[in-house]
Amino acid sequence: MKKNDHLTLIGMILGIVLIFIAIVIGGSFAGAKIFFSVSSLLTVVGGLIASLMVNFKTNELKEAISAVKTTFKREEQNISELVEMFIELSTIARREGLLALDGKIEELDDPFIKKGILLTVDGLEADAIKEILVAELYAIEERQKIGRNVIDKAGEIAPAWGMVGTLIGLILMLQNLDDPKTIGPSMALALITTFYGSVLANLFFIPLAGKLQNKTDYDLYIKQIMIEGILGVQSGQNPKLLQEKLEVFIDKEVEKQSETPTSVNEEVLTDV
Repeated sequence: MKKNDHLTLIGMILGIVLIFIAIVIGGSFAGAKIFFSVSSLLTVVGGLIASLMVNFKTNELKEAISAVKTTFKREEQNISELVEMFIELSTIARREGLLALDGKIEELDDPFIKKGILLTVDGLEADAIKEILVAELYAIEERQKIGRNVIDKAGEIAPAWGMVGTLIGLILMLQNLDDPKTIGPSMALALITTFYGSVLANLFFIPLAGKLQNKTDYDLYIKQIMIEGILGVQSGQNPKLLQEKLEVFIDKEVEKQSETPTSVNEEVLTDV
């Protein structure tokens, strides 16, 4: 079930507000105007966009935009309900045979589970089903990694373009050293681009990349549970045993949140 994730937007707005308050407290409301520079913003944002266009393909940039949109949504999966569904499918398979599951396929909402049950009804062996579903996990991970890589790179490049803007400002300032009164304001203006680059990287791009990584880890974890359930149904496993096996994931989910993320090839092939 997808719901709006207001925490992402709240965090960004809160960061901007707190930075603004810090500026006002450290100076004055009128003095805060110096932090708004169109030329500095154009240097950082324009340079950042140009670098990303050089570094990535058009489809990768589009994937990044789609990935950012997903950070404002959260997909919740009730593992208990997932376990109950597989127990029901397992019971039907044991009582009436695997072909009886054909009538339940249209009732399944998740495409991944639907694909697994279709393969089961088609009579594929457990190893073949596992191989196909794990390949699907690889595809999901790689697809999500594309967008995340763009956001990661933006987090790397933004501070660098801030420094480029600062260097431009310093060069322009050094051309007017004959007027000492302009040195202070010119130096402040030169440093604003570094400020913009750091804020963009640390308040937007790096946190967004982290959130996308967490989303990928969670998606893969849920699909590992699905693979366990599908293989249990295919093998005609006793529903009680399958229930005990899948319920381990309910307790394990809390532990997973504190563990170092692992990729599909490290975890799926050992857990599934």
